[in-house]
Amino acid sequence: MNKLITTLLFFCILTGTAFAQKEGNEKLFKDSYIKKTMKKALSWQLKNPKHELYDWTNGAFYAGVFAAYETTGSKKIWKAMVEMGEANEWKPGPRLHHADDHAICQTYIDMYRVSGDRKMIQPFVETMDEFMATPYETKDIRKCTWWWCDALFMGPAAFVKLGETLNDDKYLKLNDKLFKECYDLLYDKEEHLYARDIRYKWDEPGIEVIKESNGEKIFWSRGNGWVMGGLVRVLQELPKDYPTRDFYIQNYQEMAAKIVSIQQEDGLWRASLLDPDAYPGGEASGSGFYTYALAWGINNGILDKEKYLPAVEKAWVGMNSLIQPDGHVGWVQPIGADPRKNFTADSWEVYGTGAFLLAGSEVLKLKP
Repeated sequence: MNKLITTLLFFCILTGTAFAQKEGNEKLFKDSYIKKTMKKALSWQLKNPKHELYDWTNGAFYAGVFAAYETTGSKKIWKAMVEMGEANEWKPGPRLHHADDHAICQTYIDMYRVSGDRKMIQPFVETMDEFMATPYETKDIRKCTWWWCDALFMGPAAFVKLGETLNDDKYLKLNDKLFKECYDLLYDKEEHLYARDIRYKWDEPGIEVIKESNGEKIFWSRGNGWVMGGLVRVLQELPKDYPTRDFYIQNYQEMAAKIVSIQQEDGLWRASLLDPDAYPGGEASGSGFYTYALAWGINNGILDKEKYLPAVEKAWVGMNSLIQPDGHVGWVQPIGADPRKNFTADSWEVYGTGAFLLAGSEVLKLKP
């Protein structure tokens, strides 16, 4: 009898715990909760600025800030973006061909579309004129203009947004050329993931093979997350009948299928995608961009809802576990070029917050 009572009590506790967890998770998907959490994370980040405002780190952050503005309509958020733009004189970063220095221009263009103030995009237009008139010099591992995979978040969306805004397809054609060069150089057609740069390719002549501890190829979570984020931001802009649109859709869908297949039990992804057991908990900047990109695909009918919605829901629960009591997004890998183990709950970066804001802005649109 005592054994039966003990068993029943254990079952009741287990059932109660599961119910409490389910109830808690349902809260995470309420519109009011998502907006509140986004505002909290954004408020903390604005009070803790980092890096030059034109830097790529802030390019990713302010992409999320604009998404938060669209989501909430907050005048305070708009004011923060205007202050950023004015501080930068609405200019890209100083390096002419470097995609990192173009990332911030995505936000300038989005803001121009709201305000109609030409000063927000004119410096980028002038930079692009110079860009197209100046040949890029390749050297060493820099085999093409966008020679590292993260560049596919930084540059493509800025180019395509500008082309669509000005109704000038020369920017779209330039993006096609530079994107395809990067794809041909770094995309692994067996794994459906991008090498960060040619140092991480196994079949590159003259490059010593580098492996993970389990013998797998090295595929960096943040790098691939940013590729997927870049793909959806390009697809969001391209006309439905654009000649190369199917190329971007295929690349995106292949990556989406792979990414979902290696999602971890906590809903997140590890710094190294194919050697998750060797790395600490879920990494926020890569996981945030996967959550954003997958949710966007569902919302826009490019990914099958039945297959991908459970993964996105699981990911969003995981992303919320990374929010610390003061509002900052923890577990963000510091600036680098490959998987590392150098981050904890106290580790934050502006791009981690940007990824969270982008994710929230799309999860909010999901329909049950």
